[in-house]
Amino acid sequence: ILLQVAFKMYLGVTPSVSCSSAAGNEFSLILDKNPLVDFVEELPAERASLCYCNVLCGVIRGALEMVHLAAEVTFLQDRLKGDAVTEIGITFLRKAEDRKHKR
Repeated sequence: ILLQVAFKMYLGVTPSVSCSSAAGNEFSLILDKNPLVDFVEELPAERASLCYCNVLCGVIRGALEMVHLAAEVTFLQDRLKGDAVTEIGITFLRKAEDRKHKR
């Protein structure tokens, strides 16, 4: 829920969350509307593989690293590429370690 609040605060959209693994280490964020699409024009043919919205993946990965969670964040679907929705896949690479601080 915190993730949905952050998306609403910073991007003005609320993603739906879809768990895609039984282990609970993978899930997807599905955006019906991608706010970054408004700032991108049609890509030239020689730049068709460029993914402008990868900045979102970097922000999510960086935020997770700040709380010591290693994750792989990738685009699974992108409205700019003609898909119906924007879908970002997140896979946690390892579980959070319990740290005990000495006093």
